[in-house]
Amino acid sequence: MHLQSLSNTDPKAAVLRGIKDATPIVLGYLPIGFAFGVLASQVGLSLIEATAMSIFVFAGSAQLIAVGMIGAGAGMLAIVLTTFIVNLRHLLMSAALVPYLKGVSKKKLAWFGYEITDETFALHSTKFRKAVPPLMESFALNGTAHLGWVTGSFLGALAGQLITDVQTFGLDFALPAMFIALVLMQMQNKTFLVVGLFAGGAAVIMHLVGFGHWSTIGATVIAATSGVMLERWKSSKE
Repeated sequence: MHLQSLSNTDPKAAVLRGIKDATPIVLGYLPIGFAFGVLASQVGLSLIEATAMSIFVFAGSAQLIAVGMIGAGAGMLAIVLTTFIVNLRHLLMSAALVPYLKGVSKKKLAWFGYEITDETFALHSTKFRKAVPPLMESFALNGTAHLGWVTGSFLGALAGQLITDVQTFGLDFALPAMFIALVLMQMQNKTFLVVGLFAGGAAVIMHLVGFGHWSTIGATVIAATSGVMLERWKSSKE
C-alpha cells in the first residue's frame, strides 16, 4: 500500500491525526529544545542563530553536540565531521521507509526525509507496517514535531539571555544526560553493551593521549568497526 493510495481521505482529518500523533513527541521536544536554546545562548549564539539551527538542522543530538563543541572551542571541521557521523543514522532510517513511499515525488521525499527524527521514525515505522496513512498526515506529524522543537529552542535561547548560571537549573547537564539515556535505550543485548563500553573507553583513552575533540570521531569509527566484526564472528559461530 502506498501513501498516495489513501489520498482521497479528508485532508483536514488527516492533518488533525498527524498533529495528534505528534503531541507526545512535542511534549518531549519542548524541554530538550529549551535546554538546547539556553546552552546555545550560553556559548555565544544569538537568538536568531540558535533558532535558525533548529529550523535548518533539526537534529537534537547533533545540535547539542555542536553547542558543546563550540563552547569547548572546537574547530569548525571537527564540529562538522562529528555531527555528520552522528547523523548518518538518518540515512538508514530514511532507507527503511522508502519502500512505503513508492510513487511519491523526489521533492516530497526530500522534505519528508529532512524532517525525520528518531522519534518520528519510530512512529512512522509502526504506522506504516499496519497501514500507510495519507501523505498529509505524515507531513503533519513531522511538521508538528519540528515546530515543537523550534519553539522550545526559541524560548530557551530567549531565556538564556536572562539566565547567568545554567548550573542553577541543571541545564548544563542536559547534553550528557540526554546521551546517557540514548545509550541505555540502545542496550538491547550483550553485543550492544560490549560495543558501547568499548566506545566509551576508546573515547576516554584517545582524549587522554591527546586526540582532543577528534577522540569522539575516532572512538565512533573504531567502535562501529568492532561491532561489525563482532556480529560477523557471532554469525560464523551459529
